[in-house]
Amino acid sequence: MADQAETSTRPLKRTRAQTQAGGEQPSKANGSGRDDRTSGPTDQSPNQVDPEESFDDYEEILPKSKRNRASEGTSAAPRTAYQSLIEVVKGNGKLIPQVVKVWVERYEKDPKPAMVELLMMLFEACGAKYHIGGDFLDETDVDDVVVALVNLARRGEVEDYQNSKKKEFQNFKDNLVSFWDNLIVECQNGPLFDQVLFDKCMDYVIALSCTPPRVYRQVASLMGLQLVTSFITVAKMLGAQRETTQRQLNAEKKKRTEGPRVESLNKRLSMTHEKITVIEEMMRKIFTGLFVHRYRDIDPNIRMSCIQSLGVWIMSYPSLFLQDLYLKYLGWTLNDKSAGVRKASVLALQNLYEVDDNVPSLGLFTERFSNRMIELADDIDVSVAVCAIGLVKQLLRHQLLSDDDLGPLYDLLIDDPPEIRRAIGALVYDHLIAQKFNSSQSGRKGDDSDSSEVHLGRMLQILREFSTDPILSIYVIDDVWEYMNAMKAVGERIVPATDNRKQYYSKAQKEIFENNKRDITVAMMKNYPRLLRKFMADKAKVPSLAEIIVHMNLELYSLKRQEQNFKTVLQLMKEAFFKHGEKDALRSCVKAFNFSSTESQGELQDFAQNKLKELEDELIAKIKSAIKEVADGDDEYSLLVNLKRLYELQLSRSVPIESLYEDITMILRNFRNMDDEVFSFLLLNMYLHVAWCLHSIINCETVSEASLSSLLSKRATLFEQLEYYLNPPPEIQEEGKYGNQLACRVCTILAEVWCLFRKTNFSSTKLEILGYCPEASVLEKFWKLCEQQLNISDETEEDDVNKEYVEETNRDAVMIAAAKLVASDVVPKDYLGPEIISHFVMHGASVAEIVKHLIAAYHRHMVELSRSDDESLVGKSFLECKELAARLSGTFMGAARNKHRSDILKIVKDGIEYAFVDTPKQLSFLEGSVLHFVSKLPTPDVLDILKDVQKRTENVNTDEDPSGWRPYYTFVDIPT
Repeated sequence: MADQAETSTRPLKRTRAQTQAGGEQPSKANGSGRDDRTSGPTDQSPNQVDPEESFDDYEEILPKSKRNRASEGTSAAPRTAYQSLIEVVKGNGKLIPQVVKVWVERYEKDPKPAMVELLMMLFEACGAKYHIGGDFLDETDVDDVVVALVNLARRGEVEDYQNSKKKEFQNFKDNLVSFWDNLIVECQNGPLFDQVLFDKCMDYVIALSCTPPRVYRQVASLMGLQLVTSFITVAKMLGAQRETTQRQLNAEKKKRTEGPRVESLNKRLSMTHEKITVIEEMMRKIFTGLFVHRYRDIDPNIRMSCIQSLGVWIMSYPSLFLQDLYLKYLGWTLNDKSAGVRKASVLALQNLYEVDDNVPSLGLFTERFSNRMIELADDIDVSVAVCAIGLVKQLLRHQLLSDDDLGPLYDLLIDDPPEIRRAIGALVYDHLIAQKFNSSQSGRKGDDSDSSEVHLGRMLQILREFSTDPILSIYVIDDVWEYMNAMKAVGERIVPATDNRKQYYSKAQKEIFENNKRDITVAMMKNYPRLLRKFMADKAKVPSLAEIIVHMNLELYSLKRQEQNFKTVLQLMKEAFFKHGEKDALRSCVKAFNFSSTESQGELQDFAQNKLKELEDELIAKIKSAIKEVADGDDEYSLLVNLKRLYELQLSRSVPIESLYEDITMILRNFRNMDDEVFSFLLLNMYLHVAWCLHSIINCETVSEASLSSLLSKRATLFEQLEYYLNPPPEIQEEGKYGNQLACRVCTILAEVWCLFRKTNFSSTKLEILGYCPEASVLEKFWKLCEQQLNISDETEEDDVNKEYVEETNRDAVMIAAAKLVASDVVPKDYLGPEIISHFVMHGASVAEIVKHLIAAYHRHMVELSRSDDESLVGKSFLECKELAARLSGTFMGAARNKHRSDILKIVKDGIEYAFVDTPKQLSFLEGSVLHFVSKLPTPDVLDILKDVQKRTENVNTDEDPSGWRPYYTFVDIPT
């Protein structure tokens, strides 16, 4: 059939005609008259094909000013009641379905004149006006017409509508595609299969796609590619009909009755199958006659269109196209010199590998081209590289790559463009840290492979590769930041997206951004309110819809007199805020209101600010009403959801809730049986209000006594309520601890307030009275509550925590809150510091790790001792060893000494074992390292250890008595 398709285009005669018209002498080496350079690549040597080798084009002699004036005069002429096909393609695309329907009716009544009109539209879409006589249509040779069209282009008598900058042609390309799509669908029950209409159209499209003028090739390729896409739409419908008919036929046959019903179904099945066969042959004809030549055209845009279309064809009609015969073109174009073409191929492959059912059919293709896919991750074009990294992730997901193949990719973790680093970071996180692509992990249940500690451990293993360069380590951390929640809990990103530099944009870039904002705004002005109304109740869509406004140029609402639409949007945004209670929806609505009230101008800004004030007033009224309902014994739901709304609002702006503060205090004091989540949000809103009050005082030049007194009173009330949960009444202690979520909130809020009011912030200032330091007894209770949360298992934590705010109420948040107090000098380090460090050690480094670090430090000292006569250097290395041991042993302070007695004992025993491996050479390890840990043990353990050391000295066969050596003497003489 491929041979038939090539014959139908008659390349030999057309090439001779082109030679006569243009004087070019094509090569005849392939025996078909077609230039060897247009033949497709072979499987053995795809890289020998140069996509730049194609026809020259005639752009230099295209549109002249006289012709432009003539065409403008034509377009300005008054329209008649009936629009020709080309007029509707050039103009109003909305008329295309109706015009196509009328044309098909005319074709079915009188085919020849209708076909002439269609072909003339096809020619003029390419930019050339050429008339074929209807009476001579059957005798007209395709090649003769194409030669004449080429001569028109040579003389400059061609109009380029597709690339025209004129406003009236801005929709030409989309309209042309729409026209052919509508035509094929309209013809699917008739002319599509008459083997006349579309055979003739395809002949001309294929022929024009192989001519020298670029405009012909561009438009003909566009039409030809769309024909296949639309053929697939019809073929899929026919395929569905065939399956339905086959099922009906099978059901009839089960009845074992022959008759007109079975005969009718057999006939319908046969006809449907024949239609599918015909339409697939038409697809192959265009593929072999057009695609295999144009995918390597000199014009990169044509090449890119071909690859994009092929990707769509394979995805939407895999029964025909998902085979190596077609897939290889995607593989070959991974080497194209145009970044756009390479990217199109990568994106097409991403879509293919996304569908699990496609993977078996992609086996040979993957084996052949996977190396090239990996290479593209380091492509010179950043956008191609990022897409290629995404493709590699797909291959990993299906376990089509080995770890050895990925070695070069990890070097990109420290590559220059941040986009590439982020993409590699996602791959590293999924593959090495979360191990999402590990089949052995995915099949296991109940393990902790996705816990924060495991993820952090794997991250540390990666960082060891960059341990000699801290800057590179920082980049690696930044690369996986977006994907690793375990790390995001510890604070802000280390390397911002702009690499610690303020990002500057060129004038051209700024213009692009502004133009994009303008386009979005113009497109959304009238549609935005409709979208908000339509999806108001959809909690999944509301967050994204609400944030559209932050990408708009609000000034245009005034310039284009669309003030009412702006006001409608804000009113709908307010309704959405009170309709939903989920974090994402609320946060997006608040973001939209804040943006509108600051970025709009003049009257609209006043309106936005007033609307925001209305929202605040209404919210406060709702909370007051909900508090009264709870006080009267009603449900707590209304109070909870409105407290969440207030919390999200207070996160970004100061809300005047002075009148509400006392009501909140009242409900906290008098109603202790409410849900823990309600208590959490009551405390959160109190804390945020106190924080905003402090902010206003700090930023005020003159502070009144009244405002200071009010803040101190509110702070005291907040401390009173928080400390209540540090001193639970007996009945609560008997029933068990508070819920994990509430306890976490209490810990984190206390730490935040203590940090806000720490004494160092206000010492030697007029606001010194605001400085605060918690009492030791309160601090002990605080740490006890923290420890309770840190000792809760992952499973219990997950059951108790509100999923919406899980990152704010987990163990990481509690540990960070406590550590922040020490790091910020809020509390004395002598109590809380060792406790926190001890807890980190017990949940992090193992005992074996501690011993390893000690031995490594001692080994460095011994190396220094053997190679240096400088006593100061030797003494320095020994001192470093002792200091390390002191720091590590310092993690076992206070209660931690008894709690981890067995661990300390193991460290000591392992250290003694190491010291006596090579006596007396290594005995100094006793004094330098082990001694610090012995002092943390109780007296009975110390006496047992001394007996063990003395016994070892009796069994040592050395010329020198260890007991006479200073380090040994120092060790055994420790006080007990």
